[in-house]
Parts: sequence; C-alpha cells; structure tokens
Amino acid sequence: MSNDHDPLDIAQTEQKNAWIALGSNQSSHAGGPRETVQQAIQMMENIGLQVRAVSRFFTNPAFPAGSGPDYVNAVVYVTSDWSCLKILEVLHKLEAGLGRKRDIRWDARTVDLDLLAVGDVVCPNVQVQNHWRSLPLAQQMSQTPDDLILPHPRLQDRAFVLVPMAEIAPDWFHPVLKKTVLQMLSDLPQHDKDQVVPSD
Repeated sequence: MSNDHDPLDIAQTEQKNAWIALGSNQSSHAGGPRETVQQAIQMMENIGLQVRAVSRFFTNPAFPAGSGPDYVNAVVYVTSDWSCLKILEVLHKLEAGLGRKRDIRWDARTVDLDLLAVGDVVCPNVQVQNHWRSLPLAQQMSQTPDDLILPHPRLQDRAFVLVPMAEIAPDWFHPVLKKTVLQMLSDLPQHDKDQVVPSD
C-alpha cells in the first residue's frame, strides 16, 4: 500500500532517505557544467544534507531536443531529518546560489536540482501524482504544479535520471508504479538510454 503524506506532516526529527537529480548545461561561477554539478554536491554537504552516494557523471542531449547544449547529469543519495518541503526549499536556494533563474520551463540552466523521491513517500496523494505523471508533453511544457509532487512525476520517463540512479539505487521501488529503478529503466526505449553516456 502506498504511503500518502503531506510533507508538512512528516516530523523534522525523522531520518529520511532522499534521491536528488543534478543537471547543468551552462557555466556558473564554479566553472563549466561538470564543475557546477560538483559544486552543487559540495554545497549540499555544507548546508547539512548528508551525501551517502554519488553516481558517475553522464552527458546527454538537452530535453526537449534542440533546447540547448548537452547536459552533465548525476544522481545523489542523501539522508536528512528535514521535512520534504525543507529539502526542496534548500535545493531551490542552492540553485539560486549557482545562478539558476526560473524564467523559461526547460530552458538552459546553470544547475537543476530535482528532488526525485524521499523514501516511499507519495505526496500530496496518489491521485495528484497520477495526474502530473500522465500529463501530455505539451502541457508539461506549459504547466507547473503548485505543490511538491513525490515521487517526481517525470522520473520514470527520463533515461538521464534513471541511468545514474540505477548506479546507486537500482532497487528503489516506485510506490505508485510498483517498479524498481532497473525495471523502469528497462521499459525505456534503447535510443533514449544510448544517449546517456559517461562523462570524462
């Protein structure tokens, strides 16, 4: 049975496992995209998130196609006693600190920090999660949810997330789809997976 939670109801003292996707295709004050992702991971540790595992770095074409330079992507596993909303708030502050501007959806950016999952939490509920997960691409590009959606509604569609996540959390189980990371990755087209290659 899925766990439906309002993130505000989750006690700050409860230790949580969380997975965060990092992506960059623009330079920041830290350097190029690779250095920016590295700096973001360091900033997570400095601000109080306990980084337990980091995937390799990968490169892949920007999405949607033609929207900018190739991305450097990675996924990290962290633990924290913060609420889900507190983690999200901190990630937005780190993005701003690295020059991220939220002007155009899916535009090129210095850094993108997406909270993918917090344990097996589903929030705000299964119905809302299903709505955003099944939204057509055209609407995804123009609509943004007002609330935190967990697991991330695009998680299962993105090879550039699942490939690095599979390195550090292959058996994480999606509480709504009832599939592991490896199973979700297996469901994706081979062409999508082939575009995600280890970064030098």
